[in-house]
Amino acid sequence: MDDMPEYHNKSIIIFGCGNVLFGDDGFGPVVVEELLSKYNIPEHVCVINAGLSVRELLFNITLDEQRPDTIIIVDAVDFGKEKGEIFEIDLDELPENKIDDFSMHQIPTSNLLRELRDLCGVDVRILSCQVEKIPEEVEPGLSKTLEEKVKKMCKLIVDNYF
Repeated sequence: MDDMPEYHNKSIIIFGCGNVLFGDDGFGPVVVEELLSKYNIPEHVCVINAGLSVRELLFNITLDEQRPDTIIIVDAVDFGKEKGEIFEIDLDELPENKIDDFSMHQIPTSNLLRELRDLCGVDVRILSCQVEKIPEEVEPGLSKTLEEKVKKMCKLIVDNYF
């Protein structure tokens, strides 16, 4: 059992998704780092900076005999809402067509999330923040707008899932 992943026996897994090299796209990883550095993580919760690797992690969980009760995806998105608005995305709202190679919101990731929900009985939550800007070239660091929302997202997670 020593070679099992850290999340193997946790009832809640929180994944921070995104690319910290592209501005507001790094929101999920920044939230996770804030949780890990400033909060006491309960024993039943695993918090992971998934970066751009969430598909592989979700695939492993799908194949595992022991799955969490809840998976929370934290990610920045462009849903045309007010910049910095925090909201939950219904899994059925995610597009099923491929948008680009690095988007969490596409096949196979959205399909894996649906499988985890529909076939494996996992409660899947997608907590999002509306981006202000995602640059076309490498530009690390969140916008001031999203920087100010990191603590609010952490509080939302702690209050509802810890």
